[in-house]
Amino acid sequence: MEYALITGGSGALGKAICIKLAEMGYPIIVHYNSNENSAKTVVEEIKEKGGKAETIKFNVSDFNEVKNTLNSWQEQHPDDLISVLVNNAGITKDTLMVWMEENDWKDIIDTNLNSFYFVTSPLLQKMVLNKWGRIVNVVSLSGQKGLPGQVNYSASKAGVIGATKALAQEVGKKKITVNAVSPGYISSEMTKDLDEKLLRKNIPANRFGKPEEVAATVGFLVSEGAAYITGEVISVNGGLYT
Repeated sequence: MEYALITGGSGALGKAICIKLAEMGYPIIVHYNSNENSAKTVVEEIKEKGGKAETIKFNVSDFNEVKNTLNSWQEQHPDDLISVLVNNAGITKDTLMVWMEENDWKDIIDTNLNSFYFVTSPLLQKMVLNKWGRIVNVVSLSGQKGLPGQVNYSASKAGVIGATKALAQEVGKKKITVNAVSPGYISSEMTKDLDEKLLRKNIPANRFGKPEEVAATVGFLVSEGAAYITGEVISVNGGLYT
């Protein structure tokens, strides 16, 4: 069976992506690091709808832990492979750079940027051997235009955008597409403390987006209909640009 792994699958956006890909027929691996109960809830919801899902736990910023956990999963699933990867896990530590501590920088880079390599690398070889794969990286408007108070976060997401474009050129001949989805303000844990009434004035759509709207874009990029789309960054932001 060809599985889909969604990192950060226990959050609002990750959950929506998991459910979307399950509806497309993929067995789902719901990743979490600390929120086990939420991850199990996602699995239960998928199973209630007739889908197949399981959880997996690792710290995306720890290369050895990621590699060992994914190798262990493969040993337990000798006839299966992970052919769809959605790199969705991420954190923020917003502060002006003049006040930014070293860990505020390092933790964001490790979790948001280095994790792209840590998770993708162990899975890529099998995708190449299988001559098919889908990699979708969830980035951010911050990585495209930069936002004050998010120098660390903007740098991490801009790095993933560059990596997306480069990897797409390396593996295109193997029928592996690599794309990025760039959400704007989406109703989730990351935006729950923001003033939507104030911020939506700058959004042409005049509202925050829904996790399901991002998930729909991820679903399209995973589908056969998107087989000729690779190395792209697709914005889901209600028309919010500089």
